[in-house]
Amino acid sequence: MAKPQPPLKSPNGLLHGALDALILKTLSRGPKHGYAIARFIEETAGDALLIEDGSLYPALYRLERKAWVEAEWGTSELGRRAKLYRLTAAGREQLASEMATWKKFSSGVAKVFAT
Repeated sequence: MAKPQPPLKSPNGLLHGALDALILKTLSRGPKHGYAIARFIEETAGDALLIEDGSLYPALYRLERKAWVEAEWGTSELGRRAKLYRLTAAGREQLASEMATWKKFSSGVAKVFAT
């Protein structure tokens, strides 16, 4: 009897390790509130990624604790009170490091997939 194969990882399962870098990259374009961060990532990725609140907000709080982002209350584009996140200088340095790591990683994976 054949051994059952494990289910394929969903794209969102792969997202877990990249979410911090995606948030930092999004905030490099300017301050945004949580909902706007999620929508930007999803739309830019062609809806290949789904950013759920249960992942987004813990990641934002983690980035805030690491001093890579700062948050302050402001007004959303709809005129509502919203917590706006912005990238710090330390966050910009981290983003550069994350991008270099991801470029090397994705290049390596692409080489293996090409064989």
